[in-house]
Amino acid sequence: MPKNTMLNHDYNRQNSGGIYIHIPFCKQACHYCDFHFSTSIKKKPELVEALCKELAMRKNELKTEVETIYFGGGTPSLLTIGELQLLIGEVYKNFKVSENPEITLEANPDDIVSVRAQSETIFSDYKTIGINRLSIGIQSFFEEDLKLMNRAHNAAEALESIKEAKQYFDNISIDLIYGIPGMTNERWKKNLSIALSLQVPHLSCYALTVEPKTALKKFIEKGIVPPVDEAVAKQHYEILLSETERAGYDNYEFSNFGKPGFHSRNNTAYWEGKPYLGIGPSAHGYDGNSRSWNVSNNTKYIKSIKAGILPLETETLSKPDKYNEYIMTGLRTKKGVSIEKVIREFGPKYSEYLLKQAEDSLKNKLLILENQTLKVSKKGKFLSDGIAADLFLVNLD
Repeated sequence: MPKNTMLNHDYNRQNSGGIYIHIPFCKQACHYCDFHFSTSIKKKPELVEALCKELAMRKNELKTEVETIYFGGGTPSLLTIGELQLLIGEVYKNFKVSENPEITLEANPDDIVSVRAQSETIFSDYKTIGINRLSIGIQSFFEEDLKLMNRAHNAAEALESIKEAKQYFDNISIDLIYGIPGMTNERWKKNLSIALSLQVPHLSCYALTVEPKTALKKFIEKGIVPPVDEAVAKQHYEILLSETERAGYDNYEFSNFGKPGFHSRNNTAYWEGKPYLGIGPSAHGYDGNSRSWNVSNNTKYIKSIKAGILPLETETLSKPDKYNEYIMTGLRTKKGVSIEKVIREFGPKYSEYLLKQAEDSLKNKLLILENQTLKVSKKGKFLSDGIAADLFLVNLD
């Protein structure tokens, strides 16, 4: 495994892409989650077989070297070492993989703890098959938050999973959620304090979002759970910025905070508009000109792949679509939006429109313009998605 300072040394390589593999299984449904998954793992062997076949079927789609492989979900840590090894092997078999790829496994604390109890070698096994980064779904170190969200792990397992993983992995990210109903500023500070004391090198922190058709949405509508308070979430985000900056983390994207050498190469590639394949049910992909997504149904996905038919839909992006995506992703990142790039890739009409639309946000110090680059100010960070929407356009051509 490369040294810490080299973990993401080439994440900005231009001619590179990624592969995202969606594992659609979970032990139980979190109340806030609207991702595609099943709580039944009966079809797991068939699904893994279908994933392998899809990788082979799409081997000519990615024209670049594979720089990142990401197992997301769902709960990828429900896969066995053998299943993960099979999938990684299929990537290497069908694609040109870089010498030092980032291979990430999303894992839940309860899986790490329970599997660790059954197999003392689980972490070294992960490393042996090529996984070099763990993303652990902690969400909170407090029991009341975990119960409200219906997480499968408890607070003790949250702590234990990180301590166990740190014995084997340097490159670890954890997810935390803020803005949870009932979460005070003090409890959020304590969550951050615990994470920072554990010296986890990367944090992904998200405001709790109430999605349609989730249990959380129904509980709020029935008055069982108080509504999410955006003002509280904003306070939590400001605390997050302050505490992570003090601890030496770089807020390189709105929700992501990394120590030097530990930025996520996978996520950075998304924000920089690099191509990636989405493998598995509901997985999305992007090739620079179009987006594609697979059917969000395990049975239909398996049946289609077995028949040799890719179960995906594709949308070709117009110039305004590409412009809007660049504005959205650019303003969420530390790099910002380059005026020169807008002129080069979209034309002077687009840059003129952009600067005109940005006037109010610049005047109100929500945006700053320096070195021909538009960036969201610290004052405007929590509002970055809304600021970006103000800069969108329908069509200039």
